[in-house]
Amino acid sequence: MAKKKSILDLYQMKEKGEQAVWIVLYDACYASYAEEAGMDMILCGDSVGMIVYGMNGTVPVTMDVSIAHCQGVRRGAPNTYLIGDMPFGAYHASTEDAVRNAVRFYKEADVDAIKLEGGVAVADKIEAITKAGMVVFGHIGLTPQSSASMGGFKAQGRTTDSAKAIIEDAIAVYKAGARVLLLEGVPEEVCAFVHKILPIPVYGIGAGADCDGQVLLAADALGMFKKFTPKFTKKYADIAEVATAGLTEYVKDVKERAFPGPEHKYKISGDPEEFQKLFDKMEAEFKKSEE
Repeated sequence: MAKKKSILDLYQMKEKGEQAVWIVLYDACYASYAEEAGMDMILCGDSVGMIVYGMNGTVPVTMDVSIAHCQGVRRGAPNTYLIGDMPFGAYHASTEDAVRNAVRFYKEADVDAIKLEGGVAVADKIEAITKAGMVVFGHIGLTPQSSASMGGFKAQGRTTDSAKAIIEDAIAVYKAGARVLLLEGVPEEVCAFVHKILPIPVYGIGAGADCDGQVLLAADALGMFKKFTPKFTKKYADIAEVATAGLTEYVKDVKERAFPGPEHKYKISGDPEEFQKLFDKMEAEFKKSEE
């Protein structure tokens, strides 16, 4: 059985130069696969809104939805480091809201850390949650919750001015007390610089290789989500193709009465004549009740 990592293990991995691997998923079934595969961490992300519920973005996802999915992931992967993703609106209004909702993740979903998006603008929230004794993962660069203000899901930090803003965000997140930083959708040079200057683990998703580890969405890496595949994703399986082929065959078998076959059926264990008497009696009683 896998031994669940702690935040100290993540720091030791950084010191040794060992890459950490994590995945984004939302249910017990796939969480169990990830744990068996030896995944270091699982993020139960607010991308559940798009992948599971068909939403256009992550903004509509609520705390209750996030926690329910975290609970499922924890049941499926009891020995894997779990990060709960703070949804839009869960930490924006006040530090009190931020701490209260982070506590909910810890108490109700047994997470090991929480993640929230933003840099300078949410530094006070990160500091408050950290001071309350919880582990915070920062998330900057392409932040899906604020993608509308960015003009969509586009890479960030590709000019010197925007790169400067990302670096300032990274420093603010670190100084506020975040124990880990995730950089998403930024040029590899920007990620490499942030990784160089910060002493905390810096992980990437679409941020190049010069960091302490990588994260991908299971829906992308396993070919589950068909609408689009991000440039930075490597597809390790094509579940959508396999699933569609399997379901097509199922439809065909049922339409042609090829399923269920003899091997899929249960048979009575008593005297067939006794069963027939029972059926005849109950049929007669039913017909009489319908008259």
